[in-house]
Amino acid sequence: MEHNGTTGTHGLEGDPDLQFLLVGGKLVKIRSSSWKKARFFKLQEDCKTFWHESHKTFRKNQTFSIDDIDSVRKGRQSEGLNKHTDPSVDEQCFAIIFKGRKKNLDLMAASGPEAKQWINGLEKIITNMRNLNRQQKSEHWIINCMRKADKNKDNQMTLKELKHFLRQVNVEVDDSYAEEIFKKCDKSNSGSLEGSEIKHFYDLLTHREEIDVVYGNYSETEDQMSARDLQNFLLNEQREQASMEDALKLIEKYEVDETAKQKNRMTKDGFLMYLHHEDGSIFNPAHKDVYQDMNQPLNHYYMSSSHNTYLMEDQLKGPSSTEAYIKALMKSCRCVELDCWDGANGEPVIYHGYTLTSKVLFRDVIRAIKEYAFKTSDYPVVLSLENHCTVDQQKLMAHYLISILGDALVTQPLGNTMPNNLPSPEELKGKILIKGKRLNKLNAANNNSTIDEDTVSEEDEAADCKDNGQKAKQKKSKIKLAKALSDIVIYCKSVHFNGFEHAKENQDFYEMSSFKEGKAFNLAETSATAYIHHNMDKLSRIYPAGSRTDSSNYNPVPMWNVGCQIVALNFQTPSKEMHINQGRFLPNGGCGYILKPEFQRSLSSQFDPNTLAYGPWLQRKSFYIMVISAQQLPKLNKDKQKSIVDPLVRVEIFGVPADNASKETHYIENNGFNPMWNEKFHFDIHVPELAMVRFVVEDYDSTSQNDLIGQYCLPLTSVQNGYRHVPILTKRGDVISSAGLFVHLMVIDAQ
Repeated sequence: MEHNGTTGTHGLEGDPDLQFLLVGGKLVKIRSSSWKKARFFKLQEDCKTFWHESHKTFRKNQTFSIDDIDSVRKGRQSEGLNKHTDPSVDEQCFAIIFKGRKKNLDLMAASGPEAKQWINGLEKIITNMRNLNRQQKSEHWIINCMRKADKNKDNQMTLKELKHFLRQVNVEVDDSYAEEIFKKCDKSNSGSLEGSEIKHFYDLLTHREEIDVVYGNYSETEDQMSARDLQNFLLNEQREQASMEDALKLIEKYEVDETAKQKNRMTKDGFLMYLHHEDGSIFNPAHKDVYQDMNQPLNHYYMSSSHNTYLMEDQLKGPSSTEAYIKALMKSCRCVELDCWDGANGEPVIYHGYTLTSKVLFRDVIRAIKEYAFKTSDYPVVLSLENHCTVDQQKLMAHYLISILGDALVTQPLGNTMPNNLPSPEELKGKILIKGKRLNKLNAANNNSTIDEDTVSEEDEAADCKDNGQKAKQKKSKIKLAKALSDIVIYCKSVHFNGFEHAKENQDFYEMSSFKEGKAFNLAETSATAYIHHNMDKLSRIYPAGSRTDSSNYNPVPMWNVGCQIVALNFQTPSKEMHINQGRFLPNGGCGYILKPEFQRSLSSQFDPNTLAYGPWLQRKSFYIMVISAQQLPKLNKDKQKSIVDPLVRVEIFGVPADNASKETHYIENNGFNPMWNEKFHFDIHVPELAMVRFVVEDYDSTSQNDLIGQYCLPLTSVQNGYRHVPILTKRGDVISSAGLFVHLMVIDAQ
């Protein structure tokens, strides 16, 4: 069967930008001011792999998958291009940003229009892969599509062509599994499949015994599901308030067989499509967009927050980078930290003081924040300043913040009157707030005074950083603060915490404290209700202990349980704690803000997560879950041909102490393709509004610690009942597109 280069790119056939990528061309690869070399780049025929020449001895040719690309940045928008190229070549430059830790590719084309063509082509193919579209399919749609793909009508398909074809019909497949099944079907050992072998290949790949059973129970109309059958399934199994109209919409949306669609029926293939897309996902699609009230004061929300945002790795010698800010902001992080120190040539820099971490210019970080703050969320961003600079460099910091951020920077209270509570995320859309020290109260009469500077006590975290490993100094060190920097601290003035009573008497709504994790956990254990009340009208920021030099993280859940809003984690460290954070901020449009439960906002509340006295927070639920099966789990050791995973699934609940629990299935030997467990678990939940559910898939190892295959975390309140697919994410939080878990869930009121 003749190869058609665009088989895997449905909808882009003949596209000039795609053709341009397939032909390829020279680009200058930039590593430093002196290392700039021309290399040939081109898109491979499979339309999902990029090839480029390399002059390394052992790696003559290098490739990367389009799947590995996070984004393409136009112009000198990466740290490398910004540093090593001249502003005059801005239009010729672009950077390929990869997921995970793979280094950016900084590239320069011969001209602006040529760079544009590279960028357009790459963006089209990335978008195309992310939105693999369900083709208009007719009777025996699978065979029909194959006929269309068979250009020379010889009715044969090689493995390569089959893989393109599967992508085209929206069936994700892991390469190694496709190869194994292909060999099984290629009875004639000819290296290609023909006729019935092709159908056999597809059936083996997509056959799901457990779904046959579910489908069989409800398909009562000539072995197919009528709209009425589907409605029964939605009502009885999925516990959805589904009308006949809802059932018909799903048939229209997911049915692949035109004949069945005309009869308002759903075939097994259509049912499988439904289960694999958002309507059949564990995550409630109604929570995919912003659905919460965003008009409450800022302190009534949890905010996705990062600690030492500038670091890419550890806290002692790792690199600092503007890239780390971009990555955090693109994950909708809404509070980033800037450790500011005096730099050479009068230019303030950001790095982890007293360590060997590299330095990055303050102004470069502010430019990156300006560019990326609102790409994934319109809601406000807080810049948490850790200021160690001399007054002159502080003035320059204030100048950069005002001149670069412009109208986005909040430089005075909103409205015409002096407020008495914090504005809402809605009122602060597109705005950037500065958190730092301030010389006076917000309403102080001497705001226009001629004093240029004055002394204030040092930030708590800065003092902790110095004292780490020593006995804390009795006296807090003082620093000089420039009035210019002080004046742009409006709603987030840093003050030292001297106890809840003192705060109640003396602290204004815009004054906030930072707590080291040890102190915060201690307060959460001993004075939970007081802490919750403190957080009803003030902000609290929690940060990891200085002893976590490896950038590890603490569990954020106990902090959320007592209403702390800015629970700062090391975003650069993939960890269970970051998975929980990603799950916590998954709903509400992934905007980085989640409204706290009513019992953490109401002044009459006596909620204590540790004792759980009777109150509106107690809404006891029984959470039943059956872990049925998994599909196409990735091999962990791809170098070993024979390496196959022995998977097990663990379900974990994180919430108030009484709800914390974990249960796991047995492991299944040597089957990552379609392991089946059919194991049932039951959890008692006391405070569902604070409960998080995490699924962990591991490769069992009898001799050492199990390896993580993937995970997924979400709030219990966003879980859909019934038969659902659970996406699987990598340790770094990226989706593994071909893999998934199939489960049955039921959250019901406890008796």
